[in-house]
Amino acid sequence: MKDIHKSEKLHGVCYEIRGPVMEQATRLEEEGHRIMKLNIGNPAPFGFNAPDEILQDVIYNLSQAQGYVESKGLFAARKAIMQESQTLGIRGVDIDDIYLGNGVSELISMSTQALLNNGDEMLLPMPNYPLWMAATNLTGAKPVLYRCDEQADWLPDIDDIKSKITPRTRGIVVINPNNPTGAVYPKELLEQIVEVARQHNLVIFADEIYSKILYDDAVFTPMATLAEDVLCLSFNGLSKSYRLAGFRSGWMIVSGAKQRARGFIEGMDILSSMRLCGNVPAMFAVQTALGGYQSIKDLVLPGGRLRQQRDLAYRMLNDIPGVSCVKPQGAIYLFPRIDLDRHKIQNDEKFVLDFLRQEKILLVQGSAFHWDAPDHLRIVFLPRPDDLAHAIDRLGNFLERYTG
Repeated sequence: MKDIHKSEKLHGVCYEIRGPVMEQATRLEEEGHRIMKLNIGNPAPFGFNAPDEILQDVIYNLSQAQGYVESKGLFAARKAIMQESQTLGIRGVDIDDIYLGNGVSELISMSTQALLNNGDEMLLPMPNYPLWMAATNLTGAKPVLYRCDEQADWLPDIDDIKSKITPRTRGIVVINPNNPTGAVYPKELLEQIVEVARQHNLVIFADEIYSKILYDDAVFTPMATLAEDVLCLSFNGLSKSYRLAGFRSGWMIVSGAKQRARGFIEGMDILSSMRLCGNVPAMFAVQTALGGYQSIKDLVLPGGRLRQQRDLAYRMLNDIPGVSCVKPQGAIYLFPRIDLDRHKIQNDEKFVLDFLRQEKILLVQGSAFHWDAPDHLRIVFLPRPDDLAHAIDRLGNFLERYTG
């Protein structure tokens, strides 16, 4: 009998954060080893618990969550998101412009499927959160990478963006605050990106899931507030700021040039209806989360746990000979650079596999985020300070003796 193969549509589709290195970590765990997982932004295992009032509201409403709801999501949840968008200064957003999904991940897949055809092109940052690359590939479109400049605090290179546009370019993805670099983009740069989208009739995909995780004097500017005449899709959710990753509760807001996007919106409506609806119990968390006390602020201010751990990890990484790191202004990651003249790394995936096998610490190689050299790693700074310090100390020692 013939072998059964995967669909050709999956050629080039991968998600390396849960790829071969993660598979090796799982095997090690099955052998009885304890693995410190610095590979994924999952707050709960590190003691970042969701606010009790959110959990209590979900429990209270659980009996009301047994049936399907409207395909775009629960009315009260969408109303809360609409009010949040008004507070942020996003004009012209109605209830019907809001889609709730099983995390932002589902909505990324749905929106790219609704827009892109075979042979279209989508501009993605380099480095980028790999789901964007996978979702674009799955549509049959071509991902085109624009460079973010490490020497400019990881800000997108606007000239590189302009140079990558062709007649097939349909959209541009902007991840702000950024994963994996932690960069927070200034308003002036965002305005330049909007102008490029305006001139070339591009759809803006604004991934803003870390919008409330900001450090120092960083200011988040919602992309949609600058793009009132350009179609803008804004993505956010409860996973990070409200420490509810397992709830899979995200949303997408359609704003700007909606009158020119009736076909796309119809496509989103079709895809939304096909999955009937998102996770209803998690929708009951949205109104309380957005309307309640924003406890994330306590974590990012001086003395807050996230702020302390960011500062510790940043300092320790830069103290390692041959390692440098731009200080993240947002999110929960660092993206340090390794000097390849000092440390002989030729394959960054092999390096993180070797580090995992020897030290039982799981990182992610920079190439998983489509960076074009084997000289970066992404490190999650969610562990408590003692564990975080131990991991970075082991990384420094391992680098000094690593021979590839």
